[in-house]
Amino acid sequence: MNTNNPFVITISREVGSGGHTVGAILAERLGARYCDKFLLEALEKKFNLSAETIEHLKAEKKGWLSELVSKVSPIPSIEALGFNSRYSKEIGSAVTTDDLFKAEVEILKSFAAIGSCVVAGRSGFFVFKNHPNKLNVFISASMQHRVQRVMSKQGISEAEAAEIINNLDSARENYVKRYAGVSRYDLRNYDIVLSADDHSEDTLADIVMSYISR
Repeated sequence: MNTNNPFVITISREVGSGGHTVGAILAERLGARYCDKFLLEALEKKFNLSAETIEHLKAEKKGWLSELVSKVSPIPSIEALGFNSRYSKEIGSAVTTDDLFKAEVEILKSFAAIGSCVVAGRSGFFVFKNHPNKLNVFISASMQHRVQRVMSKQGISEAEAAEIINNLDSARENYVKRYAGVSRYDLRNYDIVLSADDHSEDTLADIVMSYISR
């Protein structure tokens, strides 16, 4: 990856690994924009759904999503967000997980077209597979590390943290398999694979920066 030209760094990560923070650190150090909540906010406005609902529905069968969305108010035009979307005119009220994926891809590519960026999650390794200047990173951690981090961040019990992790792991794996056709745990998807155990987010960012510099 050449940082002298527009680039994309994708950060795929396990819940509780600290990968989201690593992505933010890398974006700051490289002077790039960070795409995380931006995408969910755009989808929330487009489909008039909450971030939590979008995350949940992405793992469901599209018929279930269509039934739910048919009960909510009409979808606002995404043109208001600065995107020229043919999907905003075609989707109507029968929103499916396919529609959500198309919207995610469109928003991500529009975001990257503006200039260099770091993308957290969102099947970024697949969305940007043909990008000429990219780096795909995967950050994992032991279950113990992940549970402790989620407990600390959210102020919940060990059992609650484990349940959140297991549910999100399953939902994200199903979503990636459906649209990317591969497991998100297939290490061939990535240029760098890091374990967060016994490492701070700054240290993990240092490793990625060292890789880039070489």
